[in-house]
Amino acid sequence: MKRAVWLTLVAVLAFAIILIARLPVTWVAGALPEGVTCTQLGGSVWNGTCVGLVARGVQVGNVTWSLRALPLLMGKAAGHINVVHGTDFVRGDVEVTRSGLIVARNLQADLALNPALIPQLPRSLTGRARGNLSLLRVENGVITSLAGQIEGRQLVQRIGGENVEIGDYVLAFPPADAAAEPVGQLRSVGGPLDVEGTLRLTREPGFVLEGRVAAQPNASPRLTQQLALLGSPDAQGKRPFSLAATF
Repeated sequence: MKRAVWLTLVAVLAFAIILIARLPVTWVAGALPEGVTCTQLGGSVWNGTCVGLVARGVQVGNVTWSLRALPLLMGKAAGHINVVHGTDFVRGDVEVTRSGLIVARNLQADLALNPALIPQLPRSLTGRARGNLSLLRVENGVITSLAGQIEGRQLVQRIGGENVEIGDYVLAFPPADAAAEPVGQLRSVGGPLDVEGTLRLTREPGFVLEGRVAAQPNASPRLTQQLALLGSPDAQGKRPFSLAATF
């Protein structure tokens, strides 16, 4: 009798494990946050897809994910995520805790600059951003740690009713103490401007951008006029600039 009871319990446990492992993601569709919808859900909770993800009116794209079970025992969701929208993509390993802490590793991205996705961007700025980050840590909406490289390519800004090319840039964040505000080194890698400086991400949240800039021979007259507003150049022909903002 005891053996029969034991076999029954084992069978029930095995069935429960299989059910959880294959739990269709459509069964938990009602758990999506308010303002987040998917045109089509597929797969399981652990390995699933969301086609046509829309978040608060913004078309994000198609999402696939693969979750790991063990981190759930420690009160967090963790796994690999891949987001694709046309030629844009973001992919990496992401952890999210109950407190809202987000930690991303091996994060790669190639995106068109879109103020709808990043409201802090100037609406007059267009181009592409590429990222290759070993670490991104976000606490309560504030970036507290960042390591890796971000590139701005084919950047164009509308100045005085004219689209002005401002070039390509690289922003490199070295690994740093988690208690310190992330600081990246900025430099131009092509285009009409010679730029060098630093970008510090503050806890407000916000940023402080400081550096020096000079016009290259191929700079447009409009861009040269804008640089003249920064004041007189130094001995190297560069003008200092500083910009700070909070979000």
